[in-house]
Amino acid sequence: MATAQFPQPENPLDVLIVGAGLSGIGTAHWLQEQCPNKKYAILEAREAIGGTWDLFRYPGVRSDSDMHTLGYGFKPWKNPKAIADGASIRQYIEETARESGIVNHIHFGYKVTGAFWSSQEACWRVEAVHLLTGVAHTLQTRFLHMCSGYYSYEEAYRPEFTGEADFKGAVILPQFWPQALNYTNKRVVVVGSGATAVTLVPSMAQSAAHVTMLQRSPTYVVALPGQDAIALRLRRYLPERLAYGLTRWKNLLLSMAAYKLTRRYPKQMKRRIVNMAAKQLGPDYDVDTHFSPHYNPWDQRLCVVPDGDLFQSISQGKASVVTDEIDRFTATGLRLKSGLELPADVVVLATGLKINLFGGMSLTVDGQVYRPNQLMAYKGMMLGDVPNFALAFGYTNASWTLKTDLTAGYVCRLLRYMDRHGYSIVVPRRQDDVQPEPLLSFSSGYVQRALELLPKQGSRRPWRVFQNYLQDMLTIRFGRLADGVLHFGPKGVLP
Repeated sequence: MATAQFPQPENPLDVLIVGAGLSGIGTAHWLQEQCPNKKYAILEAREAIGGTWDLFRYPGVRSDSDMHTLGYGFKPWKNPKAIADGASIRQYIEETARESGIVNHIHFGYKVTGAFWSSQEACWRVEAVHLLTGVAHTLQTRFLHMCSGYYSYEEAYRPEFTGEADFKGAVILPQFWPQALNYTNKRVVVVGSGATAVTLVPSMAQSAAHVTMLQRSPTYVVALPGQDAIALRLRRYLPERLAYGLTRWKNLLLSMAAYKLTRRYPKQMKRRIVNMAAKQLGPDYDVDTHFSPHYNPWDQRLCVVPDGDLFQSISQGKASVVTDEIDRFTATGLRLKSGLELPADVVVLATGLKINLFGGMSLTVDGQVYRPNQLMAYKGMMLGDVPNFALAFGYTNASWTLKTDLTAGYVCRLLRYMDRHGYSIVVPRRQDDVQPEPLLSFSSGYVQRALELLPKQGSRRPWRVFQNYLQDMLTIRFGRLADGVLHFGPKGVLP
C-alpha cells in the first residue's frame, strides 16, 4: 500500500531511509527541515508505521524510558503518562509522520535484501522485495541511512527446553503475541526477568489466576512515577514547547547524574536500589534472593516499573517471583532444578531478542562484501570503509531517540557540507593504531550472544562510542567534519 510511486532505478534518490519506526520517522523529519531540497524515500518491510511499537502487542507493552526523552525533540509529548503504553507511542509516531507529510514518502511492504555501492557512480544500488507479491525491485540512492533497529522481527531468542512436547498448555513468545489468547483465571509462568517480563507480569496478573515470574538470576528493578509531576505543573503555566524542553533537559540531566553516581559508587547505589525494592515489598520479602543481582547496576540495563506496579502485584498476592532454573517441562507446568514444581496453563518465554543488524541485508562496497562484525563504528553513526552510509543506533543507558536524533542531524550537516564543497563521496577510514573493542559493554544475554554479530568500536576517538548525550551533542553538532578521518571525494574513486 505504497503512498507514492516507487522510486525508479534510473532516478537516484538523495537519501534512502530504511525503516519507518521511531528513528526512521524522526530522521525523515530532520531531513525535510534541514535539507529540504533532498529527494528521499523510506522503505518499510511491514505494512504499518511504528517499528517496535507496532510489532510488540503483548499485554502492558510500554516504554522503558520516560517519553520526554524518548520522544522527539521537535514534537512535545502531550500524554500525561511519562512511562507510556505501546499504543500511545505508536499513535505519536503516526501523528508525526502525518503532520510532516512523511507518510507520503513511505513505501510499505518492501524488505531490503542487499545494498551494493559503486564508487564509479557514487551511488548505492539497493535491492528490495515486496513481501506480499514476492516481486524484486531495485532503486538507487546517493546516501543510505539504516533505521531498521538491531533485532530480528521474524525471530526471537528462543531456547529449547526438555519435555516441551509433554506440556498440555500454551507456550507463547511475547514478540508474536496471539491476540486471541485467553489467560483469564489461568496459571501463568513468565520466564525471564528483563523489561518484557516485568511489564507482562503486572498486566497479566490483573486477570490471570496467578502469575509467576521465573528468573535464573535477578535484575535491578526501579519504581518510578508513571506521571512526571513537574512536567504536568510546567505545562499548566508555560507554553507547550517550552514546558516540554525544560522537562526534557531536567530528565536528561537527572538520568546522566544518576548513571554517573551509579558507575562511580556501585556498591552504595546497589544497596539503595535493593532497599527501595524492599521498601515496596515489605520487611518479610526476600529481596536478596529475588531483587539483588550479582552484577553492578548498569552492567545491564535497569528495569523501570511505573508506580511500582510489579511490586504491587507481588504484595497483593497476584504475582510471585521464583529464582531458579528450568529442569524440564511437564504435562502440567515446569519442574525446576531445585525440585520445585510450578503449575502452569500458559508459559510465556520472555527470553530476549535475536540480534540482526541491517535487517539481514547484505552490504557490498565496490564488489567487497562486508559483514557487520568486520566493521568499526565511527562516532557510533557511520562505519569505517563504508561510504555514504549512516546507522541509527541509540544509547544503552538513556533513551534510544536521543542518539538517533543526533545522528540524523549529523547526516544533514554532512550532506550540506558535501554540497558546498562539490563532494559526492564521504567515507570514514579506519586508522591502523586504533584497536577494536566490543561495541557494547553490557553483560546482558542478548548483547553477549550478539558480540560476534555487531560492529566493533575503537580504542580512541572518533571510533570510541560514548554513552553520553552531552558529550555527543557537542562533538556531533559542533565538531569539525573534515577531521582527517572522514575522507571526501568526487564521483569515480573511493577516497
